[in-house]
Amino acid sequence: MEIKTPSVVALTWTLKDTLGEILDTLNEPVEFFIGGKDLLPKIEEALQGHEKGAKLDLHLEPEDAFGDFDENLLFLEPLALFPEGLEEGLTIEGTALPEGCHPDAPRNVLYTVTEIYPEHVVLDGNHPLSGIALRLSLKVESVREPTEAEVGSGSCGTGFFKIEVGDEGLPTGPTLH
Repeated sequence: MEIKTPSVVALTWTLKDTLGEILDTLNEPVEFFIGGKDLLPKIEEALQGHEKGAKLDLHLEPEDAFGDFDENLLFLEPLALFPEGLEEGLTIEGTALPEGCHPDAPRNVLYTVTEIYPEHVVLDGNHPLSGIALRLSLKVESVREPTEAEVGSGSCGTGFFKIEVGDEGLPTGPTLH
């Protein structure tokens, strides 16, 4: 079966930065809905017309992947506002920011604690791969027709490439696994 919109494709891949450092490897096939929100548009576009067994090597500029790094999504907040045990790498939903955090910090963003100082903490609302050009080597393991439920939701539930936060500030899908 040829990949078209809509369809479901099972992929394996290796994701690298432009220096060749491996950022992610998917060895077991994972299904993605074509024509919805599971994959980045450039990946869907490249997959169109291919069949099981196809291998593709893609180069994604930041604007085609996770966007440019936005320094306006960096916030220096007083450490005293946060509970004990805060660690670098933890994520905080924008709606869960403590009272007293910067009022301009968007609440529909997922923040990562990137640095902890004696008196302050740095929160970064950018996707961890923002500002990075990527190389994606992928293989089409299978292609099938989507179910009615998949068409209705526009997803197989595997939106690995996006951090989507709903109106309540809660992530609506997983991040890059």
